[in-house]
This record gives sequence, C-alpha cells and structure tokens, in this order.
Amino acid sequence: MEIYCTRPGCPRPQNHFADLDDPGTIRTVQQKYCTTCGMPLILVGRYIPQKLLGRGGFGTAFLARDRHTPGMRQCVVKQFQPVGNLTPTQQQLAQDLFEREAEVLEKIGNKHEQIPNLFAFFPMIVPSLQGGKQDQFFYIVQEFIDGQNLEEELNQKKKFSEAEVREVLQAILPVLQFVHTQGIIHRDIKPSNIMRDRQGKLYLLDFGAVKQVTNSPPGAASSSTGIYSQGFAPPEQMSGGQVYPSTDLYALAVTCLMLLTGEQDIIKFFDTFSNQWQWQQQVKISSQLTEILNKMLLPAANQRYQSAQEVFDTLNQSGKVVKKPSKSAGIQPVANFSVIEILAGAAFSGFQGGLMAIALFSLSKSSLFTVVMTATIIGTLVFAQTRRWIERWDLLLIPGISLGIISFVPWLHAGFPLTKILIIATAAALISVAIAALFRLIYRLLSLLF
Repeated sequence: MEIYCTRPGCPRPQNHFADLDDPGTIRTVQQKYCTTCGMPLILVGRYIPQKLLGRGGFGTAFLARDRHTPGMRQCVVKQFQPVGNLTPTQQQLAQDLFEREAEVLEKIGNKHEQIPNLFAFFPMIVPSLQGGKQDQFFYIVQEFIDGQNLEEELNQKKKFSEAEVREVLQAILPVLQFVHTQGIIHRDIKPSNIMRDRQGKLYLLDFGAVKQVTNSPPGAASSSTGIYSQGFAPPEQMSGGQVYPSTDLYALAVTCLMLLTGEQDIIKFFDTFSNQWQWQQQVKISSQLTEILNKMLLPAANQRYQSAQEVFDTLNQSGKVVKKPSKSAGIQPVANFSVIEILAGAAFSGFQGGLMAIALFSLSKSSLFTVVMTATIIGTLVFAQTRRWIERWDLLLIPGISLGIISFVPWLHAGFPLTKILIIATAAALISVAIAALFRLIYRLLSLLF
C-alpha cells in the first residue's frame, strides 16, 4: 500500500509498505513512519493519506482512507499549511479560518446533502526535523466528493451552454439559501469551489473563508476579513467592509460569466471606468438570464438581489422549471429533464409496469390487487426518476433483469409465452409514452396561454 507523508517539505513523501497490502494488517498495525523524514503516517491511528489532491492558500488536501470503517471509506484530509511569509497576526488569522471551516462543516454539513460532511478535526504534535523541537499540525477530515470541480470541467468543455449554467444556478442557489439562513456567508464562491460528483450532483465546497454572523438574523451584514478570490469578490468585500448574502450572489454571477465565456481571466470583462461588467457581447443567451446576471453583478450591494430565494424565483418565472419549496431553505432543486429523457422514462415505467402486472396477476389472480399494486410500483418508479435515482443504463438494465426473471420463473408469467409477455409490456410502454407526450403538450399550451 502507498502512504503519502503529510509533513510539509518532505523530499520523498511517497512510501510503499508491502505488508499493508494485507487488509488484516492494515486494520491492526499500530503506526507507520515516513522512510525519509520519520513523520507518523497513520493520522491519529485512523486516517491513511494516499494521494496529494492539491494545495491552496491555507492548506494541503490529501485523498485518504479511514481504516476504522468496514469498507475503508475514502475521505479528504486537509492539513493547515499556510504559504508565504506570514506575520504572527496573519498566521493566527489563517489558523482561525482553517478552524472555522471545521466548525461550519460540523454545523451544516450533515444538514444539507450538497455540503460535505465533517468526519474529524484534530491537532497532531510530532518531532521536528530540527533536533529537540516539535511541530504542530492541524487536520480536517471531511467527506470525499468523487468528481470534478467546475473549473476542471470548464477546461474540458471550453464553454458552458445557457442550459448548463441554468442547471448550476438551480443547484447552487438552494445551497446558498440554506447557508444564508444559518447565518453564514461563504465569501469564496468560484468554479473551483463547486464540485460535480459522478452522478451529476453539485456540491458547494471550501468553507474556510466563511463569515459567520453570530446572533444576527439571516440577511444581516458582517465585516469582511479581506480574504477573497480576485475577480469574484464585489467592491464591499475587496474594501474590507460589510459583507452580505448578496456578496455571495455577486460571486456566483461571476462564476456564471466564466462558465459562459470560457474565459479564465474573467476580470478582463470588468470595466473599471464605468465600474460595470461588459460581457454581453461575448455570449448569446436569453434576455431573462442576462438581466438576472446583470442585477447580481451590480456594484452596490443594496441594488442586487437580496437573497438566493429571490434569484431562484426570478429564474423560474419563465415556467421552464417548476420547483417545490424546501423545508429548511425555502427552495429545493429538482432535476431538469429533456424531452427525450421524459419519453424514455415513460417508456421504461410503462414497460416495467406491464411486467409487474403480469407477475402480480400470476401470483394473486386478483385484478383489483394487480391494478393497485401496479399503479403503486409505477408511481414509485416515476418518483425515483425525478430524483435521478434511476437514470441512463438503469432504464435498460432493470426491465431486462425483470423480463429474464419473469420469463424463467413459471409461477410469475401465468403460462404466457415470451412473445406475449413482450407484446403486453411493449404496449404498456407505448401507452405510457403517449400519455406523457399528451400531458407535456397540454402543459406547453397552458404555459403559452398563461
């Protein structure tokens, strides 16, 4: 097994231990030490760093394994490691920000599914490379999101379409609404701090620069500490003044500009003479989204939208996406489906429903029971698709497996031959597609009328 040394400046941080290839040894070994610098490698006897993920202004992130979980769960270990020659005051500020991330994740990480969970926060004192001294390091362990951040995604795509940017807004605005209602302002929204996992879900990361508004109502202001990302921060944050929920909305709008234009040096579109963003000529998008982004980008904080809820409601006024309110934040993201996805999902639900009807009738011989249970199953399948628990290849695999089971188990197909089973299931699929198409047509007509 490979273990990565977390000591800053270790000349050969990668260590290989052949004995740890045995799962039993991994769980029982007391400790391993870096063969180059002698740093203890298994952090607090539990977390095994294996790979360097990246370095930021205040810390270094490692991909690690938790050997105290049955499957040796993957996690992210962040080590406090500020760069540059900092004064004692700056050093303390940086450490406070690092510790604040742990506090915030503990408070909100397990309350929202799009914010990583906190697993541990601990200091570690080890012998220094300078004889007779000791070094102290601080670590945060949090949930590992397996995927790409939007900056990495942009490097591959070059540009995002309007539909893709709307998807980002639909996903991140509810997270910001939740964060703000908890009295927290993120203060560092940018593409590299928004992660998309392999299932397509977007997460908001890096709460190290947050400002907590203690004992203040949501929407209240708080002074800035001067920590921000150049180009994404609005005037009030850059000047070290008060920050607001609209401060995060400004940064989210700049993030959208970067995704739409594909321009990494996004500050080039800011006109210092007029104190405004000049970006509209770079992309072709709807007037509605243009107006929304422009209002989010206004220089005065009180002229912008005052909440993520307000942006969310305005974004959905076109009627293209219908959302249900969230209990905790006031808004809840719902997946936006294309016509092909809707019709494919309807075909899947109908085909699977037809197969289930044959199996249920074979077991019960009751028409009423079959109809009620089949309707329940179809409703469950539709709900699972709206939550994207079932999608893509699942639409083929699940019916294929069901068809195989029903065909080869005599008491599940009531004596029907395979051809008749296929005819019934296919007919149910076609009926479902027709119904879905009809309802979508009615919905579109009503949208145009009202």
